Amino acid sequence: MHFSFRRLLPSLIVFGPVLFAAADWPQFRGPHSAGVSTEKGLPTTWSESSGIQWKTSLPGFGASSPIVLKDRIYVTAYSGYGLDQDQPGEPGKLVREVVSLDANSGKELWKASFNSKGSEEPYQGFQALHGFASGTPSTDGKAIYAFFGRDGVVAVSLEGKALWQTSVGTKTHGWGSATSPALFENLVIVNASVESGSLVALDKNSGSEVWRAPGIDMSWSTPVLVAAGSATEVVLSSKGKITGFDPKTGKELWNCAGIPDYICPTVVAADGVVYAIGGRKNMAVAIKAGGRGDVTDTHKLWEAKAGSNVSSPVLFGGHLYWVSESKGIAYCVDAKSGQVVYEERMDPRPDRIYASPTIADGKIYVVSRESGAYVLAAEPKYQLLAHNKPLDSSIYNASPVPLGDGKLLLRSDKFLYCLGASN
Repeated sequence: MHFSFRRLLPSLIVFGPVLFAAADWPQFRGPHSAGVSTEKGLPTTWSESSGIQWKTSLPGFGASSPIVLKDRIYVTAYSGYGLDQDQPGEPGKLVREVVSLDANSGKELWKASFNSKGSEEPYQGFQALHGFASGTPSTDGKAIYAFFGRDGVVAVSLEGKALWQTSVGTKTHGWGSATSPALFENLVIVNASVESGSLVALDKNSGSEVWRAPGIDMSWSTPVLVAAGSATEVVLSSKGKITGFDPKTGKELWNCAGIPDYICPTVVAADGVVYAIGGRKNMAVAIKAGGRGDVTDTHKLWEAKAGSNVSSPVLFGGHLYWVSESKGIAYCVDAKSGQVVYEERMDPRPDRIYASPTIADGKIYVVSRESGAYVLAAEPKYQLLAHNKPLDSSIYNASPVPLGDGKLLLRSDKFLYCLGASN
C-alpha cells in the first residue's frame, strides 16, 4: 500500500548529489555505514555532574541512533504504547515520531507523528527489549527517511512535513523490526525481511516501489552500499548467506555462504572487501566484492571463530573491533588474515550490548543497555580507557554519534545527551 501526503512532490524536492560536511552523520553508523569518525577531542569520561553540554527529554522511547545534518539532529521515537511492560497500554495508541533538534542547544524544533495501525507485535519478550522505533533514520540532505516496520517507510521534509508513507510488507515477528534505510541515488533501500522476506527499493520522490528482491531470510541487518571497482553494490547479510545486489535494479549479483543463523549485525566494507559477523555461531567472514554467482569458493577470503549476536563490527587501521552481546568480550581481528588478535572480557562486565560501537579520536565507544558506556583504545592491544556509569535509569540501545566540535551524542530511552569537555 502506498499513500502520498502531497501531489506536488516533484516541484518541492530536487534530489541530486549532496556534499555532507565532515561532522555530518547522515545514516546508521555514519558515512559509508562504517561507524568511524574523523572527529577529534571527544570526551573519554563523563558523569551526571560533569561533561554534559546539554540534555533533552525525548517525546518517546526508541533504540534508534540519532543522525546529524549541519546544525540539526534527527532521531525517531515512539509513544502511546509499550512504555511499561507491566502496563503497556492499548496497541492502537502507538505513535511513531521523527524528531528534529537543534544541535547547539538540544531544543526540539519539530516533531512529525505517524499513527500506527495497532497491529505490531505485542510489547513483551524480545520486542520489549527495543520497542517500536529501532531503525535509525537516513537523510540525503533533502529529506529524512525512516522505517517503522509493518507501518512502513516514511519520508519527512527538513521542515517536518510528512511527504509520503509506503508499506513494504504486513508480516511481524516476535523480535520486532529493527533495520535502517540505505540511500542510493533516487532510491530508499530497506531490508523488509520481517515484513515481506524482501529487500525493497522505493523512489525517494514519491515512495513508489521501484524493485523488490525476495528470499531475505531471518535478517535484522541494514543493507550497506559497497564500492566494487567502479561499480556500487548493495550488500546484505541474512541467514546462511551474504548477498550482493545491483542497487539500481535489485538483481542479485553474487552470494556467498555466510553465518548459518539469524543475522542482526550489519556488514562493514573497505577496499572492495565485505566483513560480516554473526552471534550464536560465533563466526566472522570476509568476502571480496564484485563477483558473480556463488562466490563461496572464489571470493571468500577467510573465516574466523569470533562473532557478535547483535552489535556490528567496526573497521579501523586494518583491524575489526566489536564487543559480543551478552558475554562482554571485546574482539580485535586482523582484517587481512582473520586472525584473532585479542579476545578480552571487559571489567566491569557489561550487561547486554545492542548498540554498535563507534570509533573516533583513537577511541572505541561501546554502549551497554544498563551498565554504562565503555571506552577502549582503538588499537590492536586491549586497553580499557574508561567506564562511564549510566546517566539515567532507562535503557541505552543506540550507538554513540560524534556531533562535531569535540562533542558526542548519547541516546537513552528517555533523553538525548550532548557530551563534551568537563565543565
